[in-house]
Amino acid sequence: MKAILVTEFGGPHVMKYTDVDVPSINSKQVLIRVETTSVNFADIKSRYGKMGAGKLPFIPGLDAAGIIEKVGSDVHHLKVGQRVIAFPANGSYADYIVADENLTFALPDSIDFDTAAACPIVSFTSYKLLADVARLEPGETVLIHAAAGGIGTTAIQLAKLLGAGQVIGTVGNESKAAIALEAGADHVICYEKEDFAERVNELTNGEGANVILDSISGWVSEKSLNCLAMYGRLVHFGNASGESGRIKTQDLHASCRSVLGFSLGTTRSKRPHLLRDTAERVFGYLADGRLQIKISRRFALEEAAQAHEWVESRQSTGKVLLDVRK
Repeated sequence: MKAILVTEFGGPHVMKYTDVDVPSINSKQVLIRVETTSVNFADIKSRYGKMGAGKLPFIPGLDAAGIIEKVGSDVHHLKVGQRVIAFPANGSYADYIVADENLTFALPDSIDFDTAAACPIVSFTSYKLLADVARLEPGETVLIHAAAGGIGTTAIQLAKLLGAGQVIGTVGNESKAAIALEAGADHVICYEKEDFAERVNELTNGEGANVILDSISGWVSEKSLNCLAMYGRLVHFGNASGESGRIKTQDLHASCRSVLGFSLGTTRSKRPHLLRDTAERVFGYLADGRLQIKISRRFALEEAAQAHEWVESRQSTGKVLLDVRK
């Protein structure tokens, strides 16, 4: 089969389109013929040797959509011929992938493969952050940092679907504000132009945001405490700035506020059963059109290096897909 191999750590040129053996499955796994996979920032970090990069050489990629070709003897809820999305055991930039049964999810017929491939990381993460970690309640105000990104635009939509009264986004560049507004944000703040905490407090009549989703860390995390409401929940799920933020314990107990952490990667590894309900909820929103995943560009599998260059250029305003189907 054809696959993309990262042969050394470095720029996009280290990815090679080559022939590899079709992987074998164990009794609790399925073999999936990939139709489409997506490019995530985690793929780029792993290519540079960061964020849990595998041993060289390795196939990058976190998720894929395709059709089951073989099932293990202990697989009970999936069958050959089913359309699925999956989080594979060893990369998704390939003609075939292997995935555990509990990380493979049957697709409703109404969800096409492109939407399916674009959705897993951004939609599963966004739903878990809002519904299960932050436990968003109807009418609450949600502040979403990096609101124009894949998770940001998905979280804006899901916050509204889950009953948020007001959704505020922040962006680092004014040119990205329109993207967050198009996704459904009520207000968008460019933190390079104004103090986002002060503006959030103005928009909430001094109450602050009840839920804050933070994938940036550093000073953004620290300043977020200045606009986190009483009983509010700051959910930290990324470190895009590369910096650590400092939280003072004295800022928490008297105000009944919480700082929470979440990682989809850790959840896939340690508690994959928690994603079954998430998949059902997300698929419901996608199937009836209430949740839209914006697709920016499509590349052929052999063009994976160009796809990475496009994502790294920061020009992309939606998910980037790799078309594996022949």
